[in-house]
Amino acid sequence: MTAEDAARAGGGGGAGGGGGVDEFRALHHGRAAADPLVLPGPWDAASARAFADAGFPALATPSAGVAAALGYGDGQAAPAAEMFAAVARITRAVAVPVTADVEAGYGLPPRELVERLLAAGAVGCNLEDTVHPGKTLRDAAEQADFLAAVRAEAGDRLFINARVDTFVRGDPDPAAAIERGRRYAAAGADAVYPITAPPRHLRLLADEIGLPVNALAVPGGPGPKELGALGASRITFGGGLFDRTLATVRELAAELRGETADEG
Repeated sequence: MTAEDAARAGGGGGAGGGGGVDEFRALHHGRAAADPLVLPGPWDAASARAFADAGFPALATPSAGVAAALGYGDGQAAPAAEMFAAVARITRAVAVPVTADVEAGYGLPPRELVERLLAAGAVGCNLEDTVHPGKTLRDAAEQADFLAAVRAEAGDRLFINARVDTFVRGDPDPAAAIERGRRYAAAGADAVYPITAPPRHLRLLADEIGLPVNALAVPGGPGPKELGALGASRITFGGGLFDRTLATVRELAAELRGETADEG
């Protein structure tokens, strides 16, 4: 697949309006402990503009939010072409770097995956080590080989955030996440994302893996500044911001329905 084919398949027109990968990579380093990089997760062009207009220096699309906005479930249920087209619309809408959650890569070979990401205007990607369909962990060595192949195809053109799914798959031992994180670092990852890691483990994970650690901020949990103080360099929200927005839409719908019912 050529870059032109990738652009057509992804629905994008090549590089979007956002900033470059060097700018994005630099945002992860030299930060104060309580000043992590906070990356809101837009699900469409309008939400991306809202976050960028608020002053956030970069954005990170969430697979769950984008898939839901497209009418699909999470876990690679959305067709790859629709997901990349959505990413392209987001990158075209803003002048800040955008990284894309592309789950486990949709079964695409590394070259095609990289071409589609670049054609959509993304400066980086999340790649998780869960096997789809299903909820099992991919063999760590196989995932490291996959990440190394993506890095070889991308060179320095993409920031690779390697998601480590040991905690979310039920293994509470940080040693398991550290072992995978070290493999992924050696394969060329720029950062690791031990999703749902207990906040008390963030400093240990960062120190032992040696890469910036992405933490997931969830309702009722520590906020971004506290997660940063605990060891995270980067904060994302998964589909949480989309869920909060949808809850507001439901409230508006209920209010509107109540008003129209009274009038009827």
